[in-house]
Formats: sequence, C-alpha cells, structure tokens
Amino acid sequence: MSHTLAALTAALPIASGWSVHSLWMRRRIDAARRDPLTGLWTREPFEERARKSLAQGQRRAVYVIDLNWFKQINDTFGHAAGDAVIRATGQRFGEWAEDNAGVAGRLGGDEFAAVTTVEAGMGLTGALLVQLADLLDRLEQPVKFEGQRIDVYASIGAALCWRSGDADLSALLRRADEQMYRTKQEGGGWSVAPALGSATAVRTVNGRREGRPGTTGGTGAAA
Repeated sequence: MSHTLAALTAALPIASGWSVHSLWMRRRIDAARRDPLTGLWTREPFEERARKSLAQGQRRAVYVIDLNWFKQINDTFGHAAGDAVIRATGQRFGEWAEDNAGVAGRLGGDEFAAVTTVEAGMGLTGALLVQLADLLDRLEQPVKFEGQRIDVYASIGAALCWRSGDADLSALLRRADEQMYRTKQEGGGWSVAPALGSATAVRTVNGRREGRPGTTGGTGAAA
C-alpha cells in the first residue's frame, strides 16, 4: 500500500502539469480560431458551433450583418478608424448574441453572422422582430475614435428556422444574406426572409428613422 501511495504522490505533480498544459493548449487553439480584431469566431469555427446550435431544435434564427458606407469611413477617417468601428461592431454583436443564447462570428471584412435562440413568448416572429430592433440599436451607436464621432449604420438579414428539418446552415445563411443585400440596397435596417413556402418577407420601413442617411424614397444604396 505504501508503495502505491508513494507512486500516486509522485505522479500528482506530473498529472497537474499535464492538466495545466492541456488547458494552455486549448486556449491557444481557441485564440487561433478567433478573429484578432473583434475576438469573434472566424468562419469555420463559427459554422461548427452554428450547426450544433441549429441541431438542438426549433426556435432559432440566422443573421447576416454588413456595415453601410464602411468604405467611406476608411476613406474619411483612415483605416485605423475603420478598425475601431469593426472592433466595436464585433464586441456589440458578440454581446448581443450572448444575451440571446447564441453564437456570433466575423465572416470577413465588415460582414458578420450569428445564430441565436428566439423566445416564443410573444410568437416566434414577434420575438424575432424585438431582437432585431435591439440589435440594430446596439450596432448603430456612434464609435468614438481619437476625439472624433463616427456614425455607424448597418444592414441585417435574418432567416427563421421554424423546424429542425429546416436547419440547413448554408441555406439559412444564403437566405439571410439575400435579405441583408436587399435591405442594404434600400438604405439599411433589417429584414426577415419569408418562411419556407411563404410569399412575403417581414421587414421594417427602411429600418431607419426620419432624416437618417438612406431614407430618401427608400432607394438609397448603401456601400
């Protein structure tokens, strides 16, 4: 017995060392799979986690987000300011996704995506609209950079996953992206793809308040 206890005692520091090393390695791997500017997952790890989320059941939505007039921000304020806007957008988007039991990622450039749960207390579509309004409000807060105020505008497309049988991430991302692009061409805001078999989309009226850029006639194209 004494020999066994001695062997176990001697092995404890080694086991503890391996445990710390494994934790360090996992953190290094996670860090390598995150976007260095925003801290969000990059495309591949995001898609892995998004598919797992969709596989858990109903009441999910997929979102694609793109910033409006981002090139003008770079041209006007410089690329460092553009990075600050991307960083702030990623942080806001990630916090919103966490608040809605979801996962968010940066697909590249100024394009982001997420999958979240949708609470069905007020009806699935109604709950989604509340989440979208909250997201747009968070994203469109100004960003301060070196004493300057930079206005931020976004376009959001969303696609509901009504049934587990519809949980095809690629298809949902494509439908959300189509809605985002359509919304962007009309000046920004958010729009929800119609449910499969439906003829119409649920959308905002330009998703903008009166007097905001892109509201004139509902046709202002965002770059």
